[in-house]
Amino acid sequence: MDWLAQVFSDFEDLTGTFSIADIAVALVGAFLLTAIVGLVYRITHRGVSYSQSYVQTLVLMGVVVALIMMIVGSNIARAFSLVGALSIIRFRNAVKETRDVGFIFWAMAIGMAAGTKFYTLAAVATVLIALAVLVMDRFDWYRSPNTSQILRVQVPQDFDYDHAFDGVFVRCTDEADLIGIDSVRSGLLTELLYSVKLKKGQTAQGLLRGIQELTGNLKVGLTTGYDRTSL
Repeated sequence: MDWLAQVFSDFEDLTGTFSIADIAVALVGAFLLTAIVGLVYRITHRGVSYSQSYVQTLVLMGVVVALIMMIVGSNIARAFSLVGALSIIRFRNAVKETRDVGFIFWAMAIGMAAGTKFYTLAAVATVLIALAVLVMDRFDWYRSPNTSQILRVQVPQDFDYDHAFDGVFVRCTDEADLIGIDSVRSGLLTELLYSVKLKKGQTAQGLLRGIQELTGNLKVGLTTGYDRTSL
């Protein structure tokens, strides 16, 4: 049994470099602060692409990053080892909204601050950033006064669409650009895709009615808020 005693004598547990209080404060603090991040995301989210799993991942990521920072500490070799180990992870889900990237970095920053014992920095930064996001959402900052919409028009295959809708577009829109052409129903119909901006005082119903009068009441659709949804 001498070899077993030798093994245990050589065993070293580095966890002792952290107290239980250090571990608890870092992980619980990261959890609570990233929970605020998730709450702000839910309050300010717009559109139809809300994902509960994404918000839960934000919270989990903050806690995991705090743990990683505690493991790395000031050891450069350990940091490079973790980078190599984490580089094998592949994320196959595309981020649907650009603002989601900001929340990811926000959660990571909180985890990094909590894991390196910058508790006050993590708390103050969380509150200030949350207030900034809420203010931008409340007052609708940087909203374009006239946003583009996607107009889908189905016409017969032999329909001359080059200038067929010019009158309707001049009357109802400030801009109308053909951005896509597709064949549907086994080639019996052609679907046209326009990016349009309605004139002030004009309605979507008026635009659709004018288009349908020219196409023989074939299918016409208008998609709003396409910058926040997947087409």
